[in-house]
Amino acid sequence: MVLGDPSTAILIAIVVRVLAVTALLLGISLVAIVGVAQLRAVARRGIGRQIRRALPYFVFLGIVLGSMATLRSVGSELSWRVGYELSSLIYEIEGGTVVLAVQSLPIPRAGLLFPVVYVFGYVYLLSFPFLAYLLSTDLRPFRTLSLAYAFNYVVGVILYIAFIAYGPRNYYNLGAVEVLYNVWPESQLLTSMVNTNTNVFPSLHSSVSTTIAIMAVKTRDRYPLWTPIAVVLAALVCLSTMYLAIHWATDVVAGIVLAFLSVWFAERYYDQYVDLMERSRDRTLEVAGRIRNRIADYRAE
Repeated sequence: MVLGDPSTAILIAIVVRVLAVTALLLGISLVAIVGVAQLRAVARRGIGRQIRRALPYFVFLGIVLGSMATLRSVGSELSWRVGYELSSLIYEIEGGTVVLAVQSLPIPRAGLLFPVVYVFGYVYLLSFPFLAYLLSTDLRPFRTLSLAYAFNYVVGVILYIAFIAYGPRNYYNLGAVEVLYNVWPESQLLTSMVNTNTNVFPSLHSSVSTTIAIMAVKTRDRYPLWTPIAVVLAALVCLSTMYLAIHWATDVVAGIVLAFLSVWFAERYYDQYVDLMERSRDRTLEVAGRIRNRIADYRAE
């Protein structure tokens, strides 16, 4: 990315637009789903305390995502050396059957709906549950989701390296329409920042969206209105990946399987995860305290 480059200005405009729409949706959702009463209760207790409790999990997630982003940036070259070419097999199994069938669905304004869902809906779906669970007195769903989310990305990136797979949009003889870039050409700048043509199996859009939907169902007593929204939106995200010819049905199914595995893993190892995060926080605070004391002693001399 080079400042002054026209593509950089376009990319920044796209990111700002996505963030603005997401912020608007989050604001509406906080009032409608979390509720004014709970927001007032959080304000009385102090949001700072909640953030401090959640900080180790944010740090953990940031380290995992940062590490996976770095690995992903070099993973394509590594994949060509050690990976197995999978897209030919998927093509033999599926052909264009599922993708073309999804593109033929009689959904009004589908050419506009699915690009919006794939970009804006996905970012909102990722963001809201973390914010909603953070505002809850019980942080168990927040912690579980953070571990499940991290597991998704670790396994997903490993599989991206292990398997070389191109999406349907790269098979020009298939007859699938490349909807996203036809409707919104500038979006290619955004997607190219986080993905490559061979990062197809599994669909992380599908796995992460399904993970959030599963968690929404499991926590339906906490936020009843969120459950149908999350389930419907996750289903639309999965469909959008095929409608836009980005993923095969095989990728989506693999993503859904990964989602269930991620939630199982997060619940199975929840206690160990929390114990590790709490001990890491205490150790960090202890070290920070020692450093402060040494600085204070040095200044006092």
